[in-house]
Amino acid sequence: MSNTIYIGYNFKVEPLQPATEILIAELGYAGFESFVETEDGVTAYIQKEEWNKQILEDIQILKSDEFQISFTFEEIEQTNWNEEWEKNFNPIVVDDVCAVRAPFHDKFDTKYDIIIEPKMSFGTGHHETTHMMIQHILKNDFEDKSVLDMGCGTAVLAILAEMKGAKPIDAIDIDNSCYVNSLENVVRNNCKHISVYEGEASLLKGKQYDSIIANINRNILLNDISTYSKSINPKGSLFLSGFYEEDIPLIEKECNTNGLFLKETLKKNNWVALKFELV
Repeated sequence: MSNTIYIGYNFKVEPLQPATEILIAELGYAGFESFVETEDGVTAYIQKEEWNKQILEDIQILKSDEFQISFTFEEIEQTNWNEEWEKNFNPIVVDDVCAVRAPFHDKFDTKYDIIIEPKMSFGTGHHETTHMMIQHILKNDFEDKSVLDMGCGTAVLAILAEMKGAKPIDAIDIDNSCYVNSLENVVRNNCKHISVYEGEASLLKGKQYDSIIANINRNILLNDISTYSKSINPKGSLFLSGFYEEDIPLIEKECNTNGLFLKETLKKNNWVALKFELV
C-alpha cells in the first residue's frame, strides 16, 4: 500500500449554498483532489507533496463577506485515508429499487445494485441531485436508448442507465480523477456498453443521443444547453440537475429557446431535477 500522506481541511460554511459549491470548485483549481460534503460544510483533501502554507491564498470565497467560512486541517496517513472513506460512505437505497454501495458493504436485495468505490470523485448517490437523477432514470424507459452522462463523476448514472437497458452510453467528465474513477466503476459493475471520456461539451460535436443526463452546476448548464440540444435525437430527453428551485425559470427559458420543453420536475430539499423533451 502507498504511504502517500494527505492534508485534510475541514471547512465549516454558513450558509451552505452556494458557498460550498463555489468553495469546492476553487479548491479543485488549487490542487485539492477529493471532497466529502458534510452537514456543516465540506472536507477537502490534497496530497502533502502538492500542499504549501499559502495554498488557500487564492481561494477568493474565503475573502467574501457574504459567507462565514472557518477551517481546521491535519495530516492524514494513507491507511487512515482509506478508513475515512469507509467511515463516511454509507450505502443508500433509492425507492426500494436501486442500491448504491461500496465494495465493502453487504449486497442489498434490490433490483439494481451499483457498486461505487467512494474516492476522488462526485456522485455516490448521497447528494440530493444524484438521488433525484437516479429516480428519473428509474421512472423512464432507457431500453436500447443511446445515452450521454455529462459530468459523470463516478459514472453512477451511466451505470444505472446500462442496467436499465441503455446502449451505447458515453460518460464524460472534465476532471481527471472522475474520469479514472468512472473507468474503474464501469469495470467494477461489469458494464459492456459505456465509453468514458475526459473532456467537456466540445466532445459532443457530431454525436447524437436519445437521452442526455447532466448533473452539473447551473452556470455550466446554461452555457451548454444549446450544445446538448444539437446532440439530442428528435423527441429525445434531457435530464438536468445541480441547481435550486429558484433557478428553474433561467434553466427553462434557455431550454425553451433551444426547443426543449419541461415535462417533469423532482424536488428534494430545494434542489431540483428536471426532465425536458425536444420537440
